[in-house]
Amino acid sequence: MANTNRLIAGVDLRSQENNRAHRTEEIDKKRLIVRRGQAFSLTVHLFHPLQSGHELALVLKQDKINDDIVIRQRTAGGSGDKWWLHQQSAKKELLLTVYSPARAAVGEYRLAVELMSGNRLLERTDFTKMYLLFNPWCKDDAVYFPDERLLEEYIMNENGRIFRGSADYMSGMPWNFGQFEDNVMDICFEILDRFKPARSDSPNYMRQRWDPVYISRAVVAMVNANDDGGVLVGKWQEPYTGGVQPTKWMSSVPILEKWSKSKSGVKYGQCWVFAAVACTVLRCLGIPTRCITNFDSAHDTDGNLSIDRVYNIHREKDDHADSIWNFHCWIESYMQREDLPEGYGGWQVLDPTPQERSSGMFRCGPCPLKAIKEGDLNVKFDVPFVFAEVNADIINWEIRPDGQRKQLSSNSAKVGRNISTKSPYSNEREDITHQYKYQEGSAKEREMYNKAGRCISRPEESNPANEPGKVQLEIKHAKPVFGTDFDVIFELENMGDEEVSCKLNMMSEAVTYNSVHLGWCQNSTVNVVIPAHKVHRETVRVLYTKYASVVSEHNIIRVIGVAEVSGQEKSILEMVNIPLSKPKLSIKVPGWVILNRKITTFISFTNPLPVPLNRGVFTVEGAGLLSTKEFRISGSIAPGQHVSLELSFTPMRAGVREFLVDFDSDRLQDVKGVATLVVRKTPPSYSSQCPVIAYSIDFRTKAPMCDWSPAALCDVFVRGLGTLNMNSYIMNCRLHWRVTRLDLRIQARRRERRSEFQSFSALPEFPSLQVSSYSCLHLVCLNRSCKCGGS
Repeated sequence: MANTNRLIAGVDLRSQENNRAHRTEEIDKKRLIVRRGQAFSLTVHLFHPLQSGHELALVLKQDKINDDIVIRQRTAGGSGDKWWLHQQSAKKELLLTVYSPARAAVGEYRLAVELMSGNRLLERTDFTKMYLLFNPWCKDDAVYFPDERLLEEYIMNENGRIFRGSADYMSGMPWNFGQFEDNVMDICFEILDRFKPARSDSPNYMRQRWDPVYISRAVVAMVNANDDGGVLVGKWQEPYTGGVQPTKWMSSVPILEKWSKSKSGVKYGQCWVFAAVACTVLRCLGIPTRCITNFDSAHDTDGNLSIDRVYNIHREKDDHADSIWNFHCWIESYMQREDLPEGYGGWQVLDPTPQERSSGMFRCGPCPLKAIKEGDLNVKFDVPFVFAEVNADIINWEIRPDGQRKQLSSNSAKVGRNISTKSPYSNEREDITHQYKYQEGSAKEREMYNKAGRCISRPEESNPANEPGKVQLEIKHAKPVFGTDFDVIFELENMGDEEVSCKLNMMSEAVTYNSVHLGWCQNSTVNVVIPAHKVHRETVRVLYTKYASVVSEHNIIRVIGVAEVSGQEKSILEMVNIPLSKPKLSIKVPGWVILNRKITTFISFTNPLPVPLNRGVFTVEGAGLLSTKEFRISGSIAPGQHVSLELSFTPMRAGVREFLVDFDSDRLQDVKGVATLVVRKTPPSYSSQCPVIAYSIDFRTKAPMCDWSPAALCDVFVRGLGTLNMNSYIMNCRLHWRVTRLDLRIQARRRERRSEFQSFSALPEFPSLQVSSYSCLHLVCLNRSCKCGGS
């Protein structure tokens, strides 16, 4: 029986409706999660209509803040920097439209409805939780992003690609950011709450909780565990005892969940893992963010804008704090910089990898891209360090027998190459080097370098550092595969008018991706005579049996050539890093993928090495598909042996999803595969009439329109995703089609054939997206007159 002394019967937060309007329904449909600067609605149910003189108000509370936020009705509209509400009555219901300021603190709030009579409180409901996020769709928010279409990538996309390898051999690693997975938002707020200033100076911290500059700086400090019990412990070479090898991770979600449960740093991470976790947190909070890879990235420890690499007389590299990483990953977040002069807003570099301290903590940024490109080193935060990462000159030195240091060569174009991010329109790589610096070698680029304050101390030399010699050395190689022997060619060219004698030292070593020496593979020396204007080539075969025992999980071999030319004072040094490519996983997902309906996937792998593999394990996961699971393989996998896994799971969320697979063993790690699935809410009406053939295909490059075989009798509707390049046999209608190039221009293809297939005019339109790495392609016959069974 209703309490006649009470007026408020209940409050409906209208969570599902509000969350859909605020683009947060992927996070949760039951809890109220809204974005600041955008109105949301509540319905207050009453036992009796409001009496004259009675008024409703909302009360918001935040932890660590003593003052409540009281939200009252304003008939003429409110100020943009204050909370306010508008009220509409309908018998025993009141619709409250609540307006939050675009500078409101993000986080968890507790909300209650109060019934007031003047200043007297008559009644208050129980407090219920609501959550407020940044709003890049709101023009008044400091994280407003002007091109709304790109927010589908920088906020909403849970799947990504992180580029690794080398500047000459780049590859995109699939990653599940999972910012909308269960509990991830709560863990993100937990990260903010465990930031040291949040515990030591709560009032001041909460006053800055609105500011994306402050919040992003807190996030990158907390993603590493170096200071305050943050999320990830970094480790850059084996052994990885007591933790997970960094190359094994494919998703931010298990890392965040493990940290939240254990309350201690998760072991282990490297730069791309730190960057990916930070990207997850910031996208979840509502700050547009993307992962960046800088190839040939400099780590300048002494701040002189040069990387000094020192070799002794035996041509072995001395230990030196400066280094060049094969690649280094960080993130960029989009925000306005009210703390800086106008013009420094937009994309900001943030780096959670613990390299150097910033204001006492291991973190970097936010650092404006404009400041990096223009050499403005005095702009906050950490511009000198990031500028050096993409602009530093390399100086190679040797230590002579008398202990003196002699400069061998310098290079101003080696650092900061092919700076990459995932395209917002596909899984392909987008080159953004031009956003960081002017054209390499241009007068403008050198001007910005000098503006940044180049200051390098060198011994005095009689000849300019880069005066070209008569003999040039170049190292060439194909793209080798891990587990095979491969050839490296050392090419010496005599550009002079007389023959020369030369002593050529050829060395190969295993290194980590951040240039840590692990062990020598092969070393050899030859003496050669090079005629005038001729080229001499020496070929060295690098053997698997030599590099297998020393190579890291990154599978990088560094080849070094040093030529001592008679009559030439300086030796010639040349060096290349060669990443060894990995074998492929096969993933097949036959049939349509339907929400909340079990599907079966088939995963297979063949051991390509000449030795057995032990302790094999498949790891699978996918945002909206299934949580992380491991499947161990019993016994050894012999050379050439085929192993497979049949796995069934039930998709939990509709849309375009990625199913990720990793294989690791004692001798072979970081073998990745991905299948892109379209999870439908219901089966298509024509699915029973269309046989579906699934293929696991290696997607690599963009290609023009398909050259369909003239003998083909079937029309084919490609239920897939994107532009691909494949060389595959497809059997359909008892015909073999050798498809060499296929561009999924679905709409154009359907328009061309619409007259022949009028009964299929109601088919849904499929976007022409682009997909890289591995995926599942479904081919469906739509020709009802075909004898293949499609009618």
